Amino acid sequence: MWFGGILAVIAGFLLQAAALYRGDLALVEPVLALELPFTLALAGLIFKRRLHVREWTSAALLTAGVALLLYSLSPTGGRPGGVPVYEWGIAVATNLAVVGALVARARLSTGGGRAVLLGVATGAMFGLTAALMARMSQSLSGGLPGIFTVWQTYAMVATGLAAMYLLQNALQAGTLVAVQPGLTLTDPVVSILWGVVVFHERVRGGVWLLAAGLAFGLVVVGTVSLSRSPLIHAARTGPATPT
Repeated sequence: MWFGGILAVIAGFLLQAAALYRGDLALVEPVLALELPFTLALAGLIFKRRLHVREWTSAALLTAGVALLLYSLSPTGGRPGGVPVYEWGIAVATNLAVVGALVARARLSTGGGRAVLLGVATGAMFGLTAALMARMSQSLSGGLPGIFTVWQTYAMVATGLAAMYLLQNALQAGTLVAVQPGLTLTDPVVSILWGVVVFHERVRGGVWLLAAGLAFGLVVVGTVSLSRSPLIHAARTGPATPT
């Protein structure tokens, strides 16, 4: 089973890299928030539990929020390959400092609070990993060997492993209900910041920013509601006993 899990992770990274090769970071990463309703649907099939009105409504809010967010921002024109080394250094250091502060605060907390903070830290680390992957994927234009010529490839491996380590610690500190919202929401937020601030992706302003704020609110409500679904607990404890 663990070998299948590793293959699934590798496949996920490859698909994400392919998406980032074709699209901008701020466009691709928010779509990953949809993993939660897909996970819930699969849990329902595996553990023989039906999705009820709550789950369908939450999934609809989350999906609508992601669609509206992407349409409102419509990011274009990113240039991961054109970012100077010193800007990379500042951005990576800032991202790592945020993760470090969250982990340090989590060490002083217990129970659900610690799990929440570690979940947010994990999302921030995955956001950094996605930014590095965006740069790595652009090097594929010169063929597969090109990915070994940029330092971001090796940094991506390191941050990806660190993110997985943080995720394991978060799940050991508390339930998936505590970890999932921060993880699901922080990753796209950090990725959008990377795309707009560092890669200079252009997004629409004015009233569209208000629409983006509304969309993010829908994503938050849908994510938190879905993460508290009884099906999440079923995925951790196994199928219900037939009656």
